[in-house]
Amino acid sequence: MKKERKIYDSAFKSKAVALSHERSNISELARELGIKATLLYKWRKEYEKFGEGSFPGNGNLKLTPEQEKIRLLEKQLKDAELERDILKKA
Repeated sequence: MKKERKIYDSAFKSKAVALSHERSNISELARELGIKATLLYKWRKEYEKFGEGSFPGNGNLKLTPEQEKIRLLEKQLKDAELERDILKKA
């Protein structure tokens, strides 16, 4: 029988990350919270990268305006390269 995957809300994750910065023993904190230490480290890494935009739910990270602009420009570049390649073959 498979274990059901647990889902943690953003408030829990944010509080866990904050506690992990206050405590010296991450493994002990993870045990107290009922999660694996590797998951806590993953949340810390995500929080360092995205800050307050971390843990929005459903796997969609909130992007900063700069990150959104980069994403849009990369999409435009990919579209232009695809169009160029199609015209090249014709």
